Amino acid sequence: MIRFNQFSLSRGTKPLFEETSFTLNPGEKAGLVGANGAGKSTLFSVLRGELHADGGDFSMPPSWRIAHVAQETPAVDRTALDYTLDGDTHLRAIEARIASASAAHDGAAEAEAHAAFADADGYTAPARAETLLLGLGFTLAQTREPVSSFSGGWRMRLNLAQALMCPSDLLLLDEPTNHLDLDAIVWLEDWLARYPGTLVVISHDREFLDSVCNVTLHLENRQVKRYGGNYSQFEILRAQQLALQQSAYEKQQKTVQHLQSFIDRFKAKATKAKQAQSRVKALEKMELIAPAHASSPFTFEFRTPDAAPNPMMVMEDVRCGYHGEDGAEIPIVEGVTLSIQSGQRIGLLGANGQGKSTLIKTLADTLEPLSGHVRQGKGLQIGYFAQHQLETLRPDDSAIQHLARLAPDTREQELRDFLGSFNFSGDMATAKIAPFSGGEKARLALALIIWQKPNLLLLDEPTNHLDLETRHALTMALAQFEGTLILVSHDRHLLRATTDTFMLVAKHRLSPFDGDLDDYRDWLLQHAAETRAAAKEASGAASAASDAADSAVNRKEQRKQEAQERQKLSHLKKPLQSRIAKIEKEMDALNAEKSTLDAFVADPASYDAALKAKLTETIRRQGEVNSRLETLEMEWLEAHEELEQIGS
Repeated sequence: MIRFNQFSLSRGTKPLFEETSFTLNPGEKAGLVGANGAGKSTLFSVLRGELHADGGDFSMPPSWRIAHVAQETPAVDRTALDYTLDGDTHLRAIEARIASASAAHDGAAEAEAHAAFADADGYTAPARAETLLLGLGFTLAQTREPVSSFSGGWRMRLNLAQALMCPSDLLLLDEPTNHLDLDAIVWLEDWLARYPGTLVVISHDREFLDSVCNVTLHLENRQVKRYGGNYSQFEILRAQQLALQQSAYEKQQKTVQHLQSFIDRFKAKATKAKQAQSRVKALEKMELIAPAHASSPFTFEFRTPDAAPNPMMVMEDVRCGYHGEDGAEIPIVEGVTLSIQSGQRIGLLGANGQGKSTLIKTLADTLEPLSGHVRQGKGLQIGYFAQHQLETLRPDDSAIQHLARLAPDTREQELRDFLGSFNFSGDMATAKIAPFSGGEKARLALALIIWQKPNLLLLDEPTNHLDLETRHALTMALAQFEGTLILVSHDRHLLRATTDTFMLVAKHRLSPFDGDLDDYRDWLLQHAAETRAAAKEASGAASAASDAADSAVNRKEQRKQEAQERQKLSHLKKPLQSRIAKIEKEMDALNAEKSTLDAFVADPASYDAALKAKLTETIRRQGEVNSRLETLEMEWLEAHEELEQIGS
């Protein structure tokens, strides 16, 4: 269990938490929400052990393993797959033990390390890491590419994959959907639903929070308040509590006014002094209820367009794409035939890299089509928010300077009033925007678009840097926008609330998508399953081919080893075989001699006195031959036994 008890913490002179208490139980999935600067990232630092309490205490099980997403990605030459596997530091440590034991020729230590490797599911780790990368949008080929070859957004995906690879009891995710497309977000939601540990996530994507979290931790007024349920349930509960608090406050104020009125009227009268004094004591003892305070919601609205051409724009057999450095065409989306009618509200769906941004750029006339025709309606005024819109702002200029370039003849007070409606008032309107937060810069970029009274809005990921409050304001403003809208966003709440038609960019084509976002989610999960199955099949085929190649290599190696073994046996057998042949040759000669000697001794005539000396010599020789034959027979048997042992 994670427990904060009367916890207080300041950063510099600014108190962020004052005697706040809350708990998180094992396995709970909590969304951490609150205004920017409320202390969400600081709380993460506390959970990771990087900051400690100024007062009160914080505790969590000391054995818990914590995983979090690194904010920096070194441009290393390690492959994406190896970089992801680095997330399992325990497994990497075991691999180091195996290597160390092997180098030291310590068989016992190496066997123990291999057992630990198996217990840590080391043999399935590459397949698990590959699944993570494929789910987050990488192709099978990209998993083998070096980290240094990926852009910043894709490197953040690698950091997320590395965090998910780490076996953990507590997973900390800070804006995990910022660099993901809708496909990857759907996959991540599915993965987190199966995550068995405790999760704490900071996110401005309310539908993601609704899908993933069953607890909401709200940071406000230096307190952390726990609510059971997801973000939508938290909003309802908080609104109810604020209403109850306000009702109780108003009721108490009536009581206070009544008591104070009695005191004021009768404190000077001797007959009523005692009663007045008791009411003074009652007021002093009363625990005053604070008025319910909800921060004033930020709102804005689009200006009414001056015209509404119909159709807004017509595309006929357009090929959208780029020209390479050598001038060669690089088509991204082909055969686009589209008539955009006034009042349409289109959401563009499709995975990253399929061409949504390329299509939007072509519609915005910032990218010329490779072929085909694009016709704009008379009076068309495009408002284009690019995916990297913030990079077009000038950091050394102020908000009012940005707006004045669009309206050089407009009075400064009118410009200030307009910027004030976007919370750029006072000195903030005239200060350089360089130190502005990403959300503030995004708000300014929206204000500049709205000033121009567009009748066709082309928005490519407009919420990337917006907090929940500003996202809500944008959603409300777009819902009331009187013009035409084409929106690319991974914020499903924004898509649901502001669009009524979906189109899919996939396989280099633009086509209508017949269904809602729930249907799209089902389509994505099915498509992802098919992709994984195809990748597995391809991997299996490659593995089979590799096995066949290995088998061929093994057979060749086996034949070579067998030949070497035969050669070795032959080398060992040869002297024994030569020795046996020599023994057998000598035995044959001795047996022939023995036969002659035996025949002479057996002949009665050999016992004649005249042959006595020859008989004596023959008998002596017969004894020598028999003795030698016995010796040779023993040697022959021993040699054959050695030969049989070598053969077996």
